[in-house]
Amino acid sequence: MVKKYTRAEVAARLQATMDAGNAVIVAGAGNGLSAKCAEIGGIDLIVIYNSGRFRMDGLPSIAGLMPFGNANDIVFELGERHIFPAVKEVPVLAGLCGADPTRNMRRFLENVNEVGFSGVINYPTVSRFDGNIRRDLEGVGLGFVREVEMIAMAREVDLYTTCYVRTPEESSQMAKAGVDLIVPHVGLTTGGTIGAGQAFGLEEAVKKTQEMIDAARAVNPKVLALCHGGPIAEPEDVAYVLKRTDSQGFVGASSIERLPVERAIVGVVKELKKLRLDAK
Repeated sequence: MVKKYTRAEVAARLQATMDAGNAVIVAGAGNGLSAKCAEIGGIDLIVIYNSGRFRMDGLPSIAGLMPFGNANDIVFELGERHIFPAVKEVPVLAGLCGADPTRNMRRFLENVNEVGFSGVINYPTVSRFDGNIRRDLEGVGLGFVREVEMIAMAREVDLYTTCYVRTPEESSQMAKAGVDLIVPHVGLTTGGTIGAGQAFGLEEAVKKTQEMIDAARAVNPKVLALCHGGPIAEPEDVAYVLKRTDSQGFVGASSIERLPVERAIVGVVKELKKLRLDAK
């Protein structure tokens, strides 16, 4: 069963990883097997997103941004019934919809802490919206500021705080709220059968990632930063970005639990289908 950590304990574990010269690697898990395998592989943190359920059901991760279920309830069910029983030592974080107007967020965060989560991240996030829909969400009080407030409250109840940001302005806001770790999000992960069909190149991802890191560290020089998304899909992509930014690691959801599974299952089935009865 999952082990609960305080905010300081999670921070110490990540610092020990970096002190050893290793990048911090975080995995999204949409089922217990993904979480179990990530832990065996040496993952530093596991995050449960509502999108993980869609992703591991063969649907695009971006379905997690649509009204196909209550995001916060999905994360609670995945945690308590599927992932907590499969994880032994790795801290598990909850992806929470901080803009949810139907909950007393402080009470909800206390419950998140009590059931065994060691931290939070703001997902689903309105940060992934732009244009008219983003303007409307902000205009009616369901915007990014609610997620910033959620992160500040999570710190107060001793949860380790991480956040997705998509612009330097959002990055600065989260740093002012005291977030422990930022994740510059550069888009839906490419590749595989249900990934984004296109994204900008790695050079643009490097530029955008560093801009968001700079904005956060202008407020708090000690905030951690991990890269994520878009063309940063494979280990060699992560290595490229780490060498060219001040990022200290990587958050992989599709990159860790979807793309490898797609390749493994397709590959095994293809090998099995090569077998012939006349080869006896």
